Amino acid sequence: MLDYKNVEEFKSQCGYEIDGVWYPRVTKIVDIKSKPALYRFYGAMKSYQDAERMKEQSAIEGTLVHDTIEAILTGQEPSIPLLIKPSVDAFLKFLEDNSIEVQTQYVEYRLFHPTHRYAGTLDAIATIHGKTGILDIKTSQAIYRDYNLQTSAYMAAMIDKVPSLQARWILRIDQNQKCLQCGAVLRTKGGNGKIRTQWNNYVMQTCAHEWGPARGLIELKEFPFWENDFEAFLGAKRLWEWEHEEMLKKIGY
Repeated sequence: MLDYKNVEEFKSQCGYEIDGVWYPRVTKIVDIKSKPALYRFYGAMKSYQDAERMKEQSAIEGTLVHDTIEAILTGQEPSIPLLIKPSVDAFLKFLEDNSIEVQTQYVEYRLFHPTHRYAGTLDAIATIHGKTGILDIKTSQAIYRDYNLQTSAYMAAMIDKVPSLQARWILRIDQNQKCLQCGAVLRTKGGNGKIRTQWNNYVMQTCAHEWGPARGLIELKEFPFWENDFEAFLGAKRLWEWEHEEMLKKIGY
């Protein structure tokens, strides 16, 4: 369990206060679940410090993408940093190609569930191909199953407020470069270039690599059956409460 200096640090890092009531954050609750991909990431790094630096830089880049896209979704015309331009360009094309309608009042919307007592920040509610749903934006290298828990909590909190909700999607936004010689792919997010290939590993290892321009990538995945996932989220929440029982008692949770 992560140690907190005091109750106030725990409250600020793990939740939100809304109308005088403190609620634990959805993402903190979901963190109680085992994350094999994260463990593999740490295991592959030279040191824990290197892993932490890369993780922090990835978070900075991810926040930059989120903030830029949030501005676009609310009708602004933000300047687009070169670092993330391929990702943002791919997102703009995705919006144009799919005629997506966004309810701007729910972009970066602070939600909460008074009965099950949790809170979170919703990226957006959008209508895609005639279906309205929760749209959660990720800049990870893959779509992980943990996201089912997070988005189910958002659905449960918003379904009465927005009765037209029918779906929930993860929109993954990323960018990489492709080798013009062997077809290997280079992903540089976080400052640590990672090369992958899907065919001949020997050719990739012997190739001098001539990297093409950075290209943006968009992946949209719908998660059905949110009610089943919400049951699992509530199980994770109970485990999180057990893990932090001492602190929660101190704040009168």
